[in-house]
Order: sequence, then structure tokens, then C-alpha cells
Amino acid sequence: MTVIGEGAPPPRTTADLFRERPGWDGVDDDVYGDRGGDEQPPHPVRAILEWLAVIIGALLAALLIKTFLFQAFYIPSSSMEPTLNIGDRVLVNKLSYEFGDIERGDVVVFHKPESLPESDIDEFIKRVIGLPGDVVEARDGVVFVNGVALEETYLPSGTFTAGLPETIVPQDSVFVLGDNRGNSTDSRVFGAIPDDSIVGQAFVRVWPLDTIGGL
Repeated sequence: MTVIGEGAPPPRTTADLFRERPGWDGVDDDVYGDRGGDEQPPHPVRAILEWLAVIIGALLAALLIKTFLFQAFYIPSSSMEPTLNIGDRVLVNKLSYEFGDIERGDVVVFHKPESLPESDIDEFIKRVIGLPGDVVEARDGVVFVNGVALEETYLPSGTFTAGLPETIVPQDSVFVLGDNRGNSTDSRVFGAIPDDSIVGQAFVRVWPLDTIGGL
């Protein structure tokens, strides 16, 4: 038994044994700690360049999305009421018809027909009623497609469609009407529109916030 008394050396610990090893100088603060004061703050020019890179990248991403994927459009007229009102904003999917077919009932944005006079409006928004080869007409205010009355649940009850004699939709074209049948410049005026004039399908209203929803 070891007796610890006055004047006797204290018992040696594991830490004491490590300290006695040659070249040992405590914990390596490069790995486990902070040297304190050795690190320099980033150079102001470098910080500015990094922010510029982030901003430019965000702008390029937004441009690519607007050009190839989605674009927001403002509704300037009442031709699509009550579905869309003046001041509404819709989001248009530009790839809809790259991977799928245009369908009757789709709401589409298209470039202004060349037959119309010059105006500040470059794009129109209407609903597809007739597809290539369809025979469309209005009888007693009701739209018929290929001899069958078209069920238009998106219109208010009693909507009357006038000014639509029997018309055959050409190939590679669609026949479009505004939902506000009494106040819409559409295919009854400028005829069927070519498929390649279509910008994309309007699929959701994004403004006003309390009316956000699919079309």
C-alpha cells in the first residue's frame, strides 16, 4: 500500500505521462480550436463580386423561366368575364403543347392575329372551342360542334352566342371564343388561329390573391 504523506510526490496522471513525451505541446489548436485573430475578413471587392454573381444568376434564371417555361400575363379587357376580370394575372405554361395536344376548353394565350389593326396589345387570351376539322356554329345562341351542342359549364346560365355561322376549322388551327360572348373580339372576327401563334396554356390565376385558382 502506498502512503501519501507530507513531502511525498503526488500520483502521476495520464495527462502527466503525455506531457513527458518529447515534442508534445498540448492540443493542436489548428484542428480543435481557434487560433484567434489569424483569419482575415473577406476582401470587400470579393464580397461585391460574389453578390453580383448571385444577382446575375438569379436574373438569368428568371429570364430562362420566362422565355421557355412560364410567364405571367395581365388581363387588360373584359372579353373573358366572368372567368377572368380586368386586372387579373394568369400564369401561362409555354411547354403545355410541346408535350401534349390542345384540347377543347383550354384557355390559351396567343399572338395578336395579323388581320387586326395595330394596337398596344400584343397577346390575346381566349378559350378553345373548335379543333382542326371541327364544324362549329351557333344555333339560337347555343354553340354546336360537329352537330352536338357544346356543354359550356364555365359560362353563366343563359349566355347567348351570336354571330357564328357554320365554320370548318382549318388544319393546324383552332377556333377560339371569349367567355364574354357579347363583348369579345375572337374567331368570329379574325377567324381560326394557327397553332404556332399560341404562346401557351393559361392554367392558373395568380392575382388577386383571394381568387387564386386553376382555370
